Amino acid sequence: QVQLVESGGGLVQAGGSLRLSCGASGRTLSDYVVGWFRQAPGKERGIVAGISRGDGYTYYADSVKGRFTISRDNTKNTVYLQMSSLKPEDTAVYYCAARFSNVVLSIPQEYDYWGQGTQVTVSS
Repeated sequence: QVQLVESGGGLVQAGGSLRLSCGASGRTLSDYVVGWFRQAPGKERGIVAGISRGDGYTYYADSVKGRFTISRDNTKNTVYLQMSSLKPEDTAVYYCAARFSNVVLSIPQEYDYWGQGTQVTVSS
């Protein structure tokens, strides 16, 4: 069982930056694929970025390529999402999720463990 806790959300102006953290307890997060998802009101939950286990393969949704960076710190059992050049359309609740595999998938249902989410609001 993996318990995930997100932090780092908040209110930021367009063009600003935020760093989200996904901390884990119960298991070693480096054994899991981790994905960051987001869900805006009235919209489906969709993947933003994902990172594999050992080789560090990363995946980004087209809408965030070049602006967001996902990374791991295995010493802290944490995965980060660095978000830059934020836009109002990035406003959403952001969730981290983990799956016991080495394949990054974009489908939320393929992830076994979820955090509670953190709100990101980007003002124009």
